[in-house]
Amino acid sequence: MSQPINFTRIVLNSRPVGDIEPQTFRPEQVSFASLKQKLGDNDVFVQVTWLSLDPAMRGWLRDVRSYLPPVQIGEVMRASGLGIVIAKGKKSKLPIGQLVTGTVGMTLSALFLISTNFESLYHSGWTEYAVLPEKHVTPINVPKGIQDIDFLNNIGMAGFTAYFGLKDVGNLRPGETLVVSGAAGAVGSLVCQLGKSMGAKVYAIAGSKDKCSWLVDEIGVDAAFNYKQKGWEEDFKKQVGYLDVYFDNVGGDILDFCLTRLKKDARIVLCGAISAYNSAKPKGLQNYLTLIAMRAKIQGFIVFDYENRYPEAVQVISKGLIDGSIKRKFHIVEGLEKAPEALPLLFSGGNTGKLVVKVADPKDVRAKL
Repeated sequence: MSQPINFTRIVLNSRPVGDIEPQTFRPEQVSFASLKQKLGDNDVFVQVTWLSLDPAMRGWLRDVRSYLPPVQIGEVMRASGLGIVIAKGKKSKLPIGQLVTGTVGMTLSALFLISTNFESLYHSGWTEYAVLPEKHVTPINVPKGIQDIDFLNNIGMAGFTAYFGLKDVGNLRPGETLVVSGAAGAVGSLVCQLGKSMGAKVYAIAGSKDKCSWLVDEIGVDAAFNYKQKGWEEDFKKQVGYLDVYFDNVGGDILDFCLTRLKKDARIVLCGAISAYNSAKPKGLQNYLTLIAMRAKIQGFIVFDYENRYPEAVQVISKGLIDGSIKRKFHIVEGLEKAPEALPLLFSGGNTGKLVVKVADPKDVRAKL
């Protein structure tokens, strides 16, 4: 294949205190030949085709203790994604042209090509090309009825988060009332659909009239509430009453409101807090005493804890994608250089469905091999 002289990668330039700013990231030009020289016998050379943008990425920019070490200043921004093998080491068994994604590690799932050995952190992240150990990639063969980018969505980390968060943490049962915030996002929209398939009444909270219409008309929720519309809380009280499970993707005032709407033995699934990620000091909860009166539970979780059960989720969700019972929507951004300005869409409500960056057309990559 024809080889470029240089390629682009995007690194962390500074840590934002609040919102992600134009100077948070910076692009770098890297010699293609110098990267290829790093190809070892057990490595693969990958051209990145798709990248996933996820709310958790904002947390990785903070220099604090968490479930993954923070991205360091000057490092390529971490991201999950897909890529195609364009060259390989002498001992690599993967064929040229193979689509790959991340592997599952011993104690943590690799996001896209991330090693669990944090002393030597491998990842592709926001880059056009990467050299990676073969043991840290997984080959993907896309079945009929599935798109390659589904592996970044419903049969990737977003899907696993929705499935295990609702099934194991929320312990949703038939006939119960489920409320989902951030419901038009990748995780939230699948939680809504899984909730309906489990026999629950499902109510969605989102940030626009169009999103609410999509959730009712396409996703099939019982009702959707636009939290940016004045008086939505009163409408919620009239239509929903009280809830059994609240799947929280946003935190903040919406979580505080839902704390006032708990049934006895209610469960709150703390998945994310989009409203607070850009705040230096998030506002505390006011209505948490309801947890005592209602004997309710509030629990956070990390999807990596369920890595040995990912095949279970893949089987269930893939079946729904293939037969059409599970619907999905993608918000596609063209070009790696657009990733820094696209990431804030997750926190402003600018996307509907799964936000992904198209780095290279897979057909074009394979045609050049």
